[in-house]
Amino acid sequence: MSKINQLKNINRFQKSYIIYKSNKGFNLYTDFSKKIILNNRNILNFLNKKRSVKKSKSTDLFIGFFGYELLNNLIGIKVPKQKSINFPKGIFYKPEKMISFNNELIYHQKNKLSFKKKFKININQQAYTKIFNKFKKKIKSGKTYQIKICTKYKMKSKIDPLYLFCKLSRTNLAPESFMIKDKNYSIISCSPENLITKKGSTITTKPIAGTVKKSKVMNKKKALKYFRNNLKETKEHNMIVDMERSDMSRICKVGSVKLSKEKIVEEYKDLFHYVSLIKGKLKDNVSNVEIIKAMMPGGSVIGCPKISTLNLLNDQEKENRNIYTGSFGYIKFNGDLKFNIIIRSILNFKNVSEISVASGVVVDSNSRHEFTENYIKAKALIDLFK
Repeated sequence: MSKINQLKNINRFQKSYIIYKSNKGFNLYTDFSKKIILNNRNILNFLNKKRSVKKSKSTDLFIGFFGYELLNNLIGIKVPKQKSINFPKGIFYKPEKMISFNNELIYHQKNKLSFKKKFKININQQAYTKIFNKFKKKIKSGKTYQIKICTKYKMKSKIDPLYLFCKLSRTNLAPESFMIKDKNYSIISCSPENLITKKGSTITTKPIAGTVKKSKVMNKKKALKYFRNNLKETKEHNMIVDMERSDMSRICKVGSVKLSKEKIVEEYKDLFHYVSLIKGKLKDNVSNVEIIKAMMPGGSVIGCPKISTLNLLNDQEKENRNIYTGSFGYIKFNGDLKFNIIIRSILNFKNVSEISVASGVVVDSNSRHEFTENYIKAKALIDLFK
């Protein structure tokens, strides 16, 4: 049976599966022997459990996600009671089968679903500006230096997640793209940002801070010039890089944390990003729990400094973030791990599709610009429903 037919059959027979971008294409994980629904009580037991490796296989791992609230709780930050859809705080799966695909995922949906309604935003520009001005005062008083205001787009919809993910992979392929299809929910993501890659004692993180819209006059070379000449974008990027270097220094050997790539531009469907790469050598006997607590939630999607900014955000936000600014990835039985930051994602649960986005506010930010930037980030996902 061809791989394309395997993909069709897995989808047709309603099997749960996960697709994750790899260096050469995509890996599909299925035939799950375990499904662990995480909560604040069992997460440490899950992370601390030792798993033996007799003969290493590609399926010797747990793959899944940590939600935003779970990661806050893990580092001792309480999220106040918020409007919630009661989506799980985190889920991990043990696959028994892995199939590799190239970058072209081919799948044709027989009955394309129509979406008569439009996405509705939870915060209009007027409400956004009010929150923006409130946080500007917090910045001026020294409570935070940068903070990310989250907006959500929602629409009632029944979807075929595989169809949307294949469409997304053709139009906006990102290095941390993934999808999950389970019986009662799905996630489709074109996340660009890697938060943790750990192999042996080496660890890297790739902060993204800086966004500009693509246009006929804005190419990659001009985008780099724009970022370098834009004081606001440079400040934002430097703050996030410094914070993530500091996070990594808590778990790495003294002097080993270094910038491997500094302020380069990456290109996506609708925008350009300003990106750096940080590398370090882990201290001896550092556990995966310590790594996750040091690095999550990812600073580039929260703000700076992380802890006080998280508290400000949690006091302000009225809706649960669910997966947004959590992390998706895998923990291998040999201790290696890889996790992204969950952004540019669609969560479909109880036949409602939810897209969350955020942009950074610093002392010289403009509210209209940041509100528009949020829409630019959501647009590639909203366009899938056309």
